[in-house]
Amino acid sequence: MTYLGIDLGTSGLRALLMGQDGTVLGSAERHYQVAHPHPGWAEQDPADWIAALDGAVNELRALPGFDGLRGIGVAGHMHGATLLDTDNRVLRPCILWNDTRSSAEAATLDGTEGVREASGNIVFPGFTAPKLLWVERHEAEVFARVAKVLLPAAYLNFYLTGTHVADMSDSAGTSWLDTGARDWSEALLEASHMRRDQMPHLVEGCAEAGTLRAELAEQWGLAGPVSVAGGAGDNAAAACGIGALSEGQGFVSLGTSGVLLAARDGYAPDPATAVHTFCHAVPDRWYQMGVMLSATDSLNWLSRITGATPAELTAPLGETLQAPGAVRFLPYLSGERTPHNDAAIRGSFTGLSAGTSRDDMTRAVLEGVAFGLRDSFEALKQTGAQIDRLIAIGGGSRSEYWLKLIATVLDLPLDLPAEGEFGAALGAARLGQCAAGADWQAVMTPPEIARTVSPDTAQTAAYDSAYAAFRAAYPGIRAVQ
Repeated sequence: MTYLGIDLGTSGLRALLMGQDGTVLGSAERHYQVAHPHPGWAEQDPADWIAALDGAVNELRALPGFDGLRGIGVAGHMHGATLLDTDNRVLRPCILWNDTRSSAEAATLDGTEGVREASGNIVFPGFTAPKLLWVERHEAEVFARVAKVLLPAAYLNFYLTGTHVADMSDSAGTSWLDTGARDWSEALLEASHMRRDQMPHLVEGCAEAGTLRAELAEQWGLAGPVSVAGGAGDNAAAACGIGALSEGQGFVSLGTSGVLLAARDGYAPDPATAVHTFCHAVPDRWYQMGVMLSATDSLNWLSRITGATPAELTAPLGETLQAPGAVRFLPYLSGERTPHNDAAIRGSFTGLSAGTSRDDMTRAVLEGVAFGLRDSFEALKQTGAQIDRLIAIGGGSRSEYWLKLIATVLDLPLDLPAEGEFGAALGAARLGQCAAGADWQAVMTPPEIARTVSPDTAQTAAYDSAYAAFRAAYPGIRAVQ
C-alpha cells in the first residue's frame, strides 16, 4: 500500500508518494505564479492548483506502487479565501495569506469584544475572516453569491472528494474557529457577517474526510477505495513530518518566512504575545508558533540588490561564529507578525559607515533574522511552552554560520535531520496513511538526527546584549508584554 502527500505551497505544488513503511518512493513538483494586481495584494487562480496536482500525479503514476494507493493527505498554505457559489464555481481569485488589503477590517475585528477570547488569536490582516469583510465592502456582488468559503487545502480536498471539508489546524487560522472547542464559533462568524452553512464540515486532520472521487480514481488507474484525510495547514503538516506532536517538541523553519513552532499538549492561548495558537492535525493537541514574514526572504532581497547569490553572500563568513557586528538590520521588509502585529512596519539598516562591506551587511541580515526569531522564542516562553531544543528545517538551515548564530541567539541546541524527507509533503502523506486506518502515534515519529549545532557559549552574552540593542533600535517596536 502507498500514500500520497500533497504540499500546496504559495509558489508551487509538491506531491510525494510514500510506502507503507514510511519510505519515500518518489516526488514531483509543479509551479505557478502569484498575481499582485495592486500593492499589498496577492492572489492565485485555484485552477492553477488543480492543473499542478494533475500534472504531478500524472508523473507519479509511473512509479511502482502507485496503483496500490490507499490514502491521500493535503497540506496547504493557510488563511487563503477561496469563494464558491451554489454551483461550486470559483467566484474570484483566491486571496492569499500574504495579502494585506484587509488591514483595516482586521483591526475592526480584532477590536470586537470576545473575538480574541474565542479564537485564541489576534486577528491578523492575512487571516481569512477580514478578507471576507473586505469582499463585502468592496465586492458586494461577489459577497452576496458566496455559498462556501474554502481554504486552499480544503479546495483541493473538494476536488478530490466532491465534499466541502476542512481540518481543524487549517481552520484555526480563519478567525472563525473556537480553537479550544475545535468547532466553528457562531459569535465569530456573526462578527464578520458569515454563517455556519458557508463553512466546510470539520474533521481532525488525521481522520478520513472522504474518499477519492470515482472519476479521479479511474483517471489515475486506481481500483480500490482511497481515503482522503482532513489534511493540515502547512506548518502543522511539517510538524507531523518531523514528529513534533507533544509538549517539548518543535522546530525552527528558515524558509521565505521564519517559523518557530512548539507542540502543546493543552490549549494555552495568549493573543497579546502575537503568538499563533492553533489546533494540531491530531486530536486533543495544539501547537503555538511565532511567525516572522521575512526570513530567507531578507537574504534573497540582499541577493537581488547586490547581484550575488545567497550562497555567495554567506560563503565569506565561513563557519566560525563572529561577535555581533556594528551594522544592524531590522528584517521587516513586508511588515511583521510576532510579536509586533504591524503590517506597516518596515526594515532598515543602521550603523552603516564608509567602511561597511558587503560581508558586514550580510552578517547584519543574518543577525536581524536571528533576533526576529528570538522575539518569537521569548513570546512562546511567555505562553508556558517548553522549548529545550529544536529541529532546524528549511532552505536557510543549509548555512552552517546561520545555524550557529541562531543556536547562540536562542541559547538552544538545534538538531539537523539526516538526509531524507521530513517536511509538509511527508506529513501530509502520513495523515493520508492515518485516514486509511493507521495509528497516528505509531506513524508520526521523529526523524533520525544527523548532528546537533550547539550554542557558542563564549558568545551568548554578547548576543544577548546585541539583541537588547536590536529591541531598542526602532521606537515603533513595542516590547513583548
